[in-house]
Amino acid sequence: MALPLLNSSSPWATTQSDLRQLYDSEYTSAVTTRTSLLHGFAHDDNVHKMCFFAAGSHSVPSTTKATLGTDSSLNTYGYSPFPLADYLQMISTLYAEHDEKTPGKRKKPFIVSVTGTPSEIVSCYGLIVDLAKGVQTVEEEEKGTLLSMEINLSCPNIANKPPPAYDSSSLSEYLIALKPVFEPLVKIGVKVPPYTYMAQFQMLLSALEASAPGGPIAFITSTNTLGSSIVYTPSITSSSSKSPSPALPSEDGTGIGGMAGSALHPLALGNVYRIRQLLDGSKEEEVRRIEIIGVGGVGDREGYERMRVAGANRVALATALGREGVGVFEKITKGKGL
Repeated sequence: MALPLLNSSSPWATTQSDLRQLYDSEYTSAVTTRTSLLHGFAHDDNVHKMCFFAAGSHSVPSTTKATLGTDSSLNTYGYSPFPLADYLQMISTLYAEHDEKTPGKRKKPFIVSVTGTPSEIVSCYGLIVDLAKGVQTVEEEEKGTLLSMEINLSCPNIANKPPPAYDSSSLSEYLIALKPVFEPLVKIGVKVPPYTYMAQFQMLLSALEASAPGGPIAFITSTNTLGSSIVYTPSITSSSSKSPSPALPSEDGTGIGGMAGSALHPLALGNVYRIRQLLDGSKEEEVRRIEIIGVGGVGDREGYERMRVAGANRVALATALGREGVGVFEKITKGKGL
C-alpha cells in the first residue's frame, strides 16, 4: 500500500504525460495538478524559468537538469499556461483509461489546484463538482472523495499581486465566497505561503474559525515556495573572475523568485508544526479536523518522516520530483536516502 505521499502543484505536473506518470505510479496515493486559472496564464518562456542549485554553495548547473548536490530550486514561474478545462479533460481521460484497464478498481484521487479571484474560484469549483458527479460512482463516494480543489493563494512571483493568504481580509473573501456553494462531493483546501511570525499563523486560524460552522476548508497545503529569494551565478568565490548576476529572469527584472527544496525544509517543518498545533487547539471542532499536506524539501524517507512528526497527514514533493522524476516516490517508500 502506498504511503500518504503525493506530488504538490508544480511544473512537473503540467502536461497529460506528467499526470499519467504520477497516476500510474504505485507509490503515489494521489495526484495534484499544476495550478491553473479559468482561462490560463500568460506564460513567457523568456521570463518564467527555474533552476536547481546547491543550498550550501549556491552552485547552479549549466543546464536546467539537476546535478549531484543540487538539492534546492528557485523559480520565477506564475501558473500553468493550460486553463482549468484542459486539466479536467486530462483527468477525465485518465479515469476513462483506468476504467478500461482495471474495471472495478478504485480510481486514484486528484487534487485540482486553481487560483483566481473569489468569483473565479467559485466558478472553478462548480466545474470540478460537475466532473466529480460524472466520474465518481456511488461505491467510490462511500470510500471518500475522488476530486478535491486546492486554492493556491500563495504564489510569490506575480507582480503587484501579493499572496492573498498573507492577508486576513483577502483570505476571508475566498472562504466566504465558497461557503454557500460547498458540496461534500468535492473537498476544498488552501495552499498557504511560508509564515515567519506568530501573528501570521494566528491570522490563518482566525479566518478559518470565522468561517465556522460550515466552513469550506478540509485541508491546508503548507508550504509554498519562499518569495524574495535570489541565486547568483557564477558562484561567488575568492577566485571568481566574472561578476555574478541573477541566475534567472523575472517579471520585474530582479531575478527574485520562490525558493524550494532542501533550503526550505526547516521552515516548512516549522510551518506544518505551528499550523497543526493551532488547529488542534481551536475552539471549533471542524477546524480541529482540518488535515495538512506537508510540502517543502522532502527528498528521502527521513525527510518524509520528519514532516509526519511535525504534523502532516500527507506529504507532497515538488523539487525532488523535478530532480529525480517519478521514481523518487518509490525511493522514499522503500526507505532509501538521497
